[in-house]
Amino acid sequence: MIKTEQHIDQKLFPILEQVSDPEIPVLSIMEMGVVRTAVIENNIVKVQITPTYSGCPAMDVIGEDIKKALKEKGYNSEIELILAPAWTTDWITPKGRKALEDYGIAAPLDAEADKSVLLDGKRLVKCTNCNSTNTRLVSQFGSTACKAQFQCDDCQEPFDYFKCLK
Repeated sequence: MIKTEQHIDQKLFPILEQVSDPEIPVLSIMEMGVVRTAVIENNIVKVQITPTYSGCPAMDVIGEDIKKALKEKGYNSEIELILAPAWTTDWITPKGRKALEDYGIAAPLDAEADKSVLLDGKRLVKCTNCNSTNTRLVSQFGSTACKAQFQCDDCQEPFDYFKCLK
């Protein structure tokens, strides 16, 4: 697992925690782990964010939402997109994983299990409706490129699975 330090000024944490991920509005950008640093320098908040995958279309919206939230609290800000180290699903917080599942998106498995599910058809992904693992891959791509579409063979409900990204 890649570990990186997050440097977040504690005065900024509650503000940033209120900024939602535009593709998964029940998650904050803090729960998704996309904020790497947020510090106040010379009365300007400097925020570094990392996309969940290269070319993620939500990053422009996230940057603007951060600026707006900070402006409402009296801060001017600069947003910097950083690509290295690359974001990993390990950065999703436990609270974020629970919010994903409550919303109907299965949280990512570890890398080895993810490959078994997506490439070998193993039945390891729990249905977000009934918690059964009697689920099957329907499509490698779900509502966004970072998700796959699954269906439960017990309750017949379709749901997204957030792919493991390392």
